[in-house]
This record gives sequence, C-alpha cells and structure tokens, in this order.
Amino acid sequence: MRFTLLLLGATALSACTPSPDYRPPRVALTAAFATATPIAPADAAWWQGFGDPLLDRVVARVQAQNLDIAAGGARIDQARGAAQGAGAALLPTVEASASADANRQSRRTPIGGASASLGFPRNYELYQAGASASWEIDLFGGLRRGREAARADLAGSVADADAVRLSMTAEAVDAYLQLRGLQARLGVAERQLAVRRDLVGLIRQRVAQGITADRELNRALGEQQGIEADLPRLRAGIAAQMNRLDILMGAQAGTYRAELAPAAAIPRAPDPSGSAVPADLMRRRPDLVAAERRVAAADARIGVALAGYYPHLSLGGLIGFAGTTTGSLFTGGALQAQGGAGLRWRLFDFGKVDAEVTQARGRSAEALVVYRGTVLRATAEVETALVRLVQGRAEVASLTEQVAVLRRARGQAQSAYESGAVALVDVLDADRALLEASDRLAAAEADTARASVAAIRALGGGYASV
Repeated sequence: MRFTLLLLGATALSACTPSPDYRPPRVALTAAFATATPIAPADAAWWQGFGDPLLDRVVARVQAQNLDIAAGGARIDQARGAAQGAGAALLPTVEASASADANRQSRRTPIGGASASLGFPRNYELYQAGASASWEIDLFGGLRRGREAARADLAGSVADADAVRLSMTAEAVDAYLQLRGLQARLGVAERQLAVRRDLVGLIRQRVAQGITADRELNRALGEQQGIEADLPRLRAGIAAQMNRLDILMGAQAGTYRAELAPAAAIPRAPDPSGSAVPADLMRRRPDLVAAERRVAAADARIGVALAGYYPHLSLGGLIGFAGTTTGSLFTGGALQAQGGAGLRWRLFDFGKVDAEVTQARGRSAEALVVYRGTVLRATAEVETALVRLVQGRAEVASLTEQVAVLRRARGQAQSAYESGAVALVDVLDADRALLEASDRLAAAEADTARASVAAIRALGGGYASV
C-alpha cells in the first residue's frame, strides 16, 4: 500500500516542470517586399515553369541520386533514433533473466565449514528465472524537456533535409541555365566568326584585284583571330557546367555529356513561386524552419539543466523464482520478490548545475540570435533576387531592340563597303558592336533566368514547414 501511494505521488509530481513552455520567437517584418514583381503561387515542381523537358529529367535525377540529399536523409534517421530514445527514457525498463549455476563449497571457507558441520550439502545446483523493472520518475520534467528537445532536433533535421533538397535542385537548375547561356554565347561567337571569315574572303578578293590595301586584310584577320580566341574560354565554361551537373546528379563527370552537349535555347524566366508576404518566409523556407527548431531544442534543454536542481526518484522491483532443482523452480515456495525506491539529489556539487544552466541559457540565446539573423538575411536574399529579376528583364528588352538595330546597321555597312561607299573600319565597327550586343543579350537572358531561380529559392521553393 505504501509503495502504491509513493508511486501515485511521484506520478503527480512528474507533472511539475522547472521551466516555462516554449514560445516561438517573433521577428518584426514589413507587410510586403520592397520590390514589386509578380509572384506565382507556391509550386512544389517549380522548375517545370521553365518549360524544358531535359531540365525536368536533370532535376529528377538530382532528387533521386544526389549524395548531399542522401546524406540529409541519413541525418533524419539519426535524429529519429535520438527522439525515440528520449521518449523511451520516460517509460519503465523491464528485463527478463535466467541462470543455472553448479556450486561446490570448500570446507576451508567459513560458509563451507558451517555447511559441513550442519550437514548441508557441499555440492548443489541453483536455478533462477524472473523479471526486473526500473523506472525513473520524471518529477520535475527534465526527461520530458529532453524528449521535447530531441523532437525539435528531429523536426530541424527534416527541415535541413528539405533545405538541402531545395539547394541542390536550385544548384542544378542554375548550372543548367549557365550551360545554356554559355552555349548561346558560343553560338553567337561562331556565327559572327563565320560572317567575319566571309568578310576576310571578300577582302582577299579585293586585295587580289588591287582595290584594297594589305593593311585592311591584316586588320580583318586580326579581328577574326580575336573572335577565335574567345571560343576556347566559352567551351571550357560549357564543359565545367556539364561536369557540375553530372556531380549534382550523383554521377561521374562526363556521364551525361552526350545528352547535355547539344545546344538549346535558354529557357524563359518564369515568375518566382512562393509568397509575397515576408512573414511567410519563416513558415515556408526550410532553413528558417530548421533554425527555429534549433531555438526550440535549445530552450527545452534549459529545462533539462534546471531539473538538476531537484531530486531524482527511481522505482525498481523484481519478481522471480529460485530453486535447486528445475522441478521445484516454478512453485509457490520458490517465489521471490523485491521492490524499492531510490532518491538521488545533488545537494552540493560546487556549482556544476549552475554552470550547466548557464551554458544551456547561453546556447538558447545564441540560437535565437542566429535565427533572427537568418530571417533578416533571407529577406535580403529575396529582395536582391527580385531586383535582379526585374532589372534583368528590362535589360533583356533593351538589348533585344539594340541587337535588331545593330543587325540592320551591320548589313547596311556591308553593302556600303562592297559598293565602295564606306571604309572597312565601318564594317568592323558594326561587326564588333553587333557581337558585343548579341553576347550581352545571351548572357542577360541566362542571368535573368538564374535570377528567377534565386528568387524561387529565396522564397522557399515548393517547401512548407514540417
């Protein structure tokens, strides 16, 4: 009866906790982003907005084969095991045991001598079987706070894995867009080189006819060689981006080169998907969710440390059977039982608990500051990406018009040169201006598409809170 009352009292006390319940931190943010641009509803498959089937296949491989994503999944398993262990610490532990011993007592020992003088057998066998149980009563919530911390760590690990998946997906799309941009720039240079070679051929004819001086041929050849010198740099950049994509897809460099090598148009930049409300970042961006869960875990561990100030009560008991023969083992006379309670209280430890509490509070304060800083940097990333997207689209529109005008001007200069109305330098200047503008246009189209990816990534992609 007394043992039952002790158990009930301990259970009632276990509802007590030495620390307040966790409250999620708040960061004051504006009602809208400063940069006004259309933001589409969140889409888990946001990369499909680029309308490129090959890009879709690349992303599918990245999400299935990327090693960083696989490592994130393994970290989730570790955190899940830790959370299960922390939950199990609140429950009793029950163990079963059995043994069989053969004994022979020496007459030279006190027990052996006494047994011989009293006529007890010196040789005997002992058989035992039973179960024991132990339970640490969570009087002041330390174990429950530990469970809360482990669960918060698990949620943080899941959010971290989502952040890695988003990051690797965005990296793959960015690499693909850079690849297409470099291929487009290479195509511009190769087309301009073909035009320049035609011009050199025309000048050779004019030199042979005595119409044009050798210096014009040399100048045209120098301009042609300048374009040729740019091609290796562009080709090296293309190879680097294909290798980058192979690694992101979890394959050896060169594995998918044949599939990626054929040039294709730069995908258009879609409107970013997400939420136009800055406060939603804390719910949508997986890295912010992970940072907030770390705050929760650190806060719960303050309770774990505070529980060190209070007593720890443990209950234990066993029930079993013991006998010298197997036939009499499971009889009423062989029954044995034991129960008890233990109290452990750190009354004097030279400030060790104080130090543990101070450390826990410091870690909680650090996690909170890191979280707030992460939120602010996230808003800056969104604003920067949106500005880049808006200005990139404006640049593309202007360069598109410029290239159209310069293409007409170049054709006019070529015709005028063939008729002798203008000098070669006018044709070369028109060529150079068209090449520079066309190259800038291809780079701007790729950068604008990349800015869309950066905005989608900054807005949290298609991921919501765990």
